[in-house]
Amino acid sequence: MQKNNKRNLWGYLPYLIVLVAIFSLFSLNQSTPSKTLSYDQLMDVLENRKVEESSLSIGTNIVTVRGVYKDGEKEVSFHSSVPATDSSIEKVMDRLDHSELTVLDAEASNAFRDLMYSLIPLVVVVIMGVWMMNRMNGVGSANAKAFDFGKSRAKLESKTKVKFDDVAGCDEEKQEMAEIIDYLKYPAKFKKMGARIPKGILLFGHPGTGKTLLAKAVAGEANVPFYSISGSDFVGMFVGVGASRVRDMFHHAQQTAPCIIFIDEIDAVGRQRGAGFGGGHDEREQTLNQLLVEMDGMADNSGIVVIAATNRPDVLDPALLRAGRFDRQITVALPDRKGREAILAVHARNKHFAQDIDLGALAKRTPGFSGADLENVLNEAAILAVRDKVDVIGMTQIDEAIDRVMMGPAKKSRTYDEKTKKLVAYHEAGHAIIGLFLENAQVVQKVTIIPRGQAGGYNLMTPKEEKLMNTKNDLLATITSYMGGRTSEEMFFDDVTTGASNDIERATNLAKDMVTLYGMSDLGPIKYNTGSENVFLGRDYNSPNNVSGQVAFEIDEEVRKIVNGCHAKAREIIEAHKEELVRIAEALIEYETLTSEQIGKVIKGESIAEDFAVAPAQPVAPTEVKPETPAETEQPAVKELPKTDD
Repeated sequence: MQKNNKRNLWGYLPYLIVLVAIFSLFSLNQSTPSKTLSYDQLMDVLENRKVEESSLSIGTNIVTVRGVYKDGEKEVSFHSSVPATDSSIEKVMDRLDHSELTVLDAEASNAFRDLMYSLIPLVVVVIMGVWMMNRMNGVGSANAKAFDFGKSRAKLESKTKVKFDDVAGCDEEKQEMAEIIDYLKYPAKFKKMGARIPKGILLFGHPGTGKTLLAKAVAGEANVPFYSISGSDFVGMFVGVGASRVRDMFHHAQQTAPCIIFIDEIDAVGRQRGAGFGGGHDEREQTLNQLLVEMDGMADNSGIVVIAATNRPDVLDPALLRAGRFDRQITVALPDRKGREAILAVHARNKHFAQDIDLGALAKRTPGFSGADLENVLNEAAILAVRDKVDVIGMTQIDEAIDRVMMGPAKKSRTYDEKTKKLVAYHEAGHAIIGLFLENAQVVQKVTIIPRGQAGGYNLMTPKEEKLMNTKNDLLATITSYMGGRTSEEMFFDDVTTGASNDIERATNLAKDMVTLYGMSDLGPIKYNTGSENVFLGRDYNSPNNVSGQVAFEIDEEVRKIVNGCHAKAREIIEAHKEELVRIAEALIEYETLTSEQIGKVIKGESIAEDFAVAPAQPVAPTEVKPETPAETEQPAVKELPKTDD
């Protein structure tokens, strides 16, 4: 703030210099202040005083006498007016020293000087007024943008540094975008073949999958100007502002063509027109209309490629998605295992890792993570390494970072009483048993009873192999694993807790989707309207419900049948492996966190005490964690995870 104030003060310096110069000009051009004498006083001075220098300005009616005389040691300037008669002029000239007398023509005054004397004050007032108005309106500052509400808010990047090497995990998407790069570099060969490059490309997919990064990489590879703007930047206070900004943006883009215009979150202005509860939004619809015209209207915007990104392509207006506007629609999906490994390699460039870090094993442990999630995992691991005062990032920090991204930071200060701790341990052990002994269930990677976020404990499970689609048995196994915790509570404590609320909610929703969406019930392969559409999109408001009361009852019966069947299956598995569950629960009570390999040892009855033994501190090893740090109990377990994943 102090630096900004100093800059503002320096901004006033030129104006201050101009004012000082003007006042100095006035002071230099003005005559020396003089004493006005009457005719008698003039005669007395001319007779009794020695006049050192004098001037006589003879006019038509009067004669002006100016001069300087000495009053002791003091010089006094004087001036006087006498009638322009021969006698008066003769008397004055007789008393003046003719050698020091200057005769001036009163009619030959400096007209230019007089004009400047009259105009300069007016000019100064006008300049100061304009300057004050500019300061009030914010010209030269951020407030000036208030008067540019019709101008485009798009930011121009002449040279984008992002390249395809910085984008990983989306090889097919990059291949689709490579044609755009080729066209922007060599448009002649496309025109020779009669091909027209897509005017618009719509990127949609889950948040954090790299849509914006991919658009920047296209501009960087093609080495063309890159205009970026958010959909919300078009909408303004006044109706018509958004349309004006669209026109201005395309006008500037035409001057720098070939170029790329990237519109992020285009659903802010591209929503379907004339739909929704309460009517449309006039300003947004005018903005959309102008965007449609600019992309494919009366004028040709050759050389301009529009790339847009959104998470909700289903709400966009059909006119925006037609051929000639967004010709090509690319789904930027969540990365697979190889994609995640490549993304981790990109974000690991500037980080220091321990030698035993395996990015491939880390990619296996993070199914469903987007590129942004993976970048966040490595960043959190680096922060934890600084917090632990180690020189390199180890598996201890990475394991904790994954847990923090998924569930939040561990709340180790929250202490359980013995009964609650036992309840949580048996609950989590119930989930683990289902994952270990149920076919088609996911693989248990880690079990902990350390609270994170809203959960008292959790199981980290990953699929045996990543699939494009799930079978009915896969979904039933997932519901059964959800019911493992509640079933364990019922069997070992003859009571239930609120800890299974999230498990029950997820199991119920999945069972309902099996019945109403996937056709995996006795009701047959029929999609039933569940009333989940958004009325503000105009898709479920005042529309007849295609589910009768009888069918709704049957849907509820099928959902209940699926959940109860999975509940019974969980009870059957836990009954068959009750001894193993008790061993896992007791180990959780003692050690709080178990990995998959440690769980395997516990089930076999082997001791895992050596895994949690505190190694003596090595003073020369900078990466050694002190025994009193909280991460020490988890460090041995984390080191074994890559072996299990392999």
